[in-house]
Amino acid sequence: MTRMLRTGDAGYDEARTVWNAMIDRRPAVVARCSTTEDVTEAVRFARNAGLEIAVRCGGHNIAGLAVPDGGLMIDLTPMNAVRVDPSLKRAWVQGGALLGELDKAAQEYGLATTAGNVSHTGVGGLTLGGGMGWLARQFGLACDNVVSYQVVTADGEVVRASADENPELFWGLRGGGGNFGIVTEFEFQLHQIGTRALIVELTFPASAGFQVLRGWRDLNEHAPREATLTASINADTVTVGYVWVGEGGYGLLPQFRALGPVTDEVVEETTYLKLQTRDDNVQGHRYRRYWKGHYFKALTDDAIRAVLRTPGVSASLQAYGGVIADVPDEDAAFSQRDTQFEFVTATRWEDPAEDQTRIAELREYAATLAPYASGAYVNTLNDDPINRAFPPAKLARLTELKTAYDPANIFHLNQNIRPRESSAESAA
Repeated sequence: MTRMLRTGDAGYDEARTVWNAMIDRRPAVVARCSTTEDVTEAVRFARNAGLEIAVRCGGHNIAGLAVPDGGLMIDLTPMNAVRVDPSLKRAWVQGGALLGELDKAAQEYGLATTAGNVSHTGVGGLTLGGGMGWLARQFGLACDNVVSYQVVTADGEVVRASADENPELFWGLRGGGGNFGIVTEFEFQLHQIGTRALIVELTFPASAGFQVLRGWRDLNEHAPREATLTASINADTVTVGYVWVGEGGYGLLPQFRALGPVTDEVVEETTYLKLQTRDDNVQGHRYRRYWKGHYFKALTDDAIRAVLRTPGVSASLQAYGGVIADVPDEDAAFSQRDTQFEFVTATRWEDPAEDQTRIAELREYAATLAPYASGAYVNTLNDDPINRAFPPAKLARLTELKTAYDPANIFHLNQNIRPRESSAESAA
């Protein structure tokens, strides 16, 4: 049964609190849904009451789109069950589950599927945007591993989408974000990976940053698919390395040590589950946050120089390629599979008085990298246009799909793809 929360009710403030502390909106109603039927009822209730709809799972969207001011928040977090069939190598995951819940259930059998790098991220938001993770070079993005979706549409109907059932919707859900409905269950293909992982991080002085990043870029060309190369850039240091999931992984280490004068070294054998929680934010949701992202088809020398000119904010690079690029571009809404590196720059702070300065600083830095970029990952968009994530042909096809499933743009609190009907104008 749906539990409806309003201002003053126990649990209301907790439900409206999300990862970015800049977001302080107050929904008129929070519908804490426990079943797919609860979700259908909530959608119909909101439409009849004329309330704006938002959907909350992990609450990691940087723009806080899960929290509608004066609208209806559909809170999926009570729907967090994960069921694994090790013989079929399949997992059925409810729409409110977090990545850590999927990882734990699958790892009981040495299984996993591609998931992000922070365990308290929602499965739904990550997967609907594509879903990059440490297994993506081996097995594809999270969306590439979805066998079927159960979806509540804007009309409050329940449909299934797979390669054989509603295939166009299946195509759009694989990277098109939350535009087409509320997914209440994902069916994932799992893979036998064991339980082992290796983390390598070598730190170099900033003075060696250019030669180190050039060498790191060149090493990526021939890196095994078990390895995902990483780099982080700060004012005084550059750290490069890789994450290896599975047995082995030490063979690359001498090449990384040869990149320059190492000042610090981390070579850590760990479990896959510990790897998946390593970047968790132990401070919870106290920080104000902002980020910008880019995709690079190539990391040119000029792009490296621009990356190194960070104004004291953190910047990171992560390698794509492998199975991500093997999947034909036309197979899914997710785009730019020829990306070689994803770039993200992020900052966090606590004092609201710093908001404008912090945001402006990051925007200016990201703008200097725009000439080298081909677009951006849909899950890193905040105040960016949607066409940064999709080329014109993909966006046109997604627009037609949106028009078919949500012509009034009921689900617009997302990285929104607008339907072509003029009836959507007032909804957005």
